[in-house]
This record gives sequence, C-alpha cells and structure tokens, in this order.
Amino acid sequence: MQNSREQQLAAYDRLLTIMDELREQCPWDRKQTMQTLRHLTIEETYELGDAILENDLEEVKKELGDLLLHIVFYAKIGSETGDFDMADVANDICEKLISRHPHIYGDIDVADEEEVKQNWENLKLKEGKKSVLEGVPKSLPAMVKANRIQDKVAGVGFDWEEPHQVFEKLKEELEELQEEVSENNSEKIEQEFGDVLFSMINYARFLKVDPESALERTNKKFMKRFQYLEGKAKEKGKSLKEMTLAEMDVYWNEAKQL
Repeated sequence: MQNSREQQLAAYDRLLTIMDELREQCPWDRKQTMQTLRHLTIEETYELGDAILENDLEEVKKELGDLLLHIVFYAKIGSETGDFDMADVANDICEKLISRHPHIYGDIDVADEEEVKQNWENLKLKEGKKSVLEGVPKSLPAMVKANRIQDKVAGVGFDWEEPHQVFEKLKEELEELQEEVSENNSEKIEQEFGDVLFSMINYARFLKVDPESALERTNKKFMKRFQYLEGKAKEKGKSLKEMTLAEMDVYWNEAKQL
C-alpha cells in the first residue's frame, strides 16, 4: 500500500524531530561531526549497493533509511553552524533539477536520453565548471571512476561511434600488454594492464553493462562456488591443500549446476 503525500511528509517531519532530539540528548549523536560520519556514510552506501544487487527490496528500504538518516544528520550539523539546513539542501537540488532539465521546465526540445545527458554536461560548463571532469570525486574506486570519466566525456561528444570500434581498441590494448609481458617490463606491464582495464570498462559502457555490478556479481558467484567446494572438502574430512585439482574440479562443476 502506497502512503499518501501527507503521510510521507509526516514521516519525514518525524525523522527531523527525532534527529533534533538525538542531537540534544544522546551522547554519541551529540559528539558526531561530518568527519566522523563520513566513513559510515560510505559504508551505508555500499550496503545499499549490495541490497540493490541482490534485488532484496526489503533491505533496500532499510538501507535507504540509513542513508536518509545520514543526510538529515549532515543537514542538522550544518544548521548548528549556520551554514545550511535541510530546507537549503532540498531547495538547492530542486533548483538544480529545474535548471538542468530545460526540456521539462523550459523550451528546449530533446530527441532522446543521449541528448539529455549532453545538455546536462553543457549546462554544467555554463554554470562555471572549468572541466566536465570536475564532478568526478577523487576518492571513487578506480573502476567506478573510470566509468564516470568515460560517461562524462561522452556527454560532450568525446566518444566512439560504434561498439565494434571500442572492441578493436580493446584488442589493440591487449596486444600491447602481451608485448610488454614478453619483454618482462614490469613498469610497462602495469601501464598497459591499466589501459586494458580502461578499455574493458569503456566497452562495457557500449554494451550497456555496469562493470562494477558485473564484477561484483562474478565475485559473489565465485565465493558461492568456492564455499561449496570448502564444504564438500570438510565433509570428506580433508583440507583443500590435501585435495588434487582434479578432485576440486569435480565439486566446482557441481557448484556450477546449483
């Protein structure tokens, strides 16, 4: 059952009230700063990402609540220093959404999603951004950062035209990596390996695959199969080190059928 707008606003007001009370009365909440909350916020974001990947909607709801709490917490701290409060946060994003969607709130026509993305990046430059890459957080994990970099430069037209072109570039980078492996040049190997990964991530974008999600699904799949293998070894009273690769392969293939 979907809550009404009034119920949603009432729930949000309740959260703001609780945040006020906790900040005044709870020793732990009163002690927190933006700096102490930062790593917890990152952790909560990853937990939300896990829930989404598992398609566990009940858990998604809970993790969204945790993130919302953090947003309200930061806004409360901002209000205490007189810099901003929750209304400022909400109004700022509202104004940004309106200005970045002239095809909805203005007289601009767009043909498709790609034009919307291009307009978005061009509008950011008009707002004073010196580079389209300014919006890429420095602390992002390397794979996510590469994906965001490629997505942003594509938004202003710096992109391949067809997937096969990206695949050819990937093959070229693989050949260059293999050349350096043959030469046993460790420094060059690392550079070329990075180029291969960057090209793979770019190819994923053209295939409309999120590389981070794809790799995490593979991680989970591998872990599940390996833990099955560990369980079977334990049933046999053996450690994995005591098993041959041929023995392990039998159980690995069993795990693949699950």
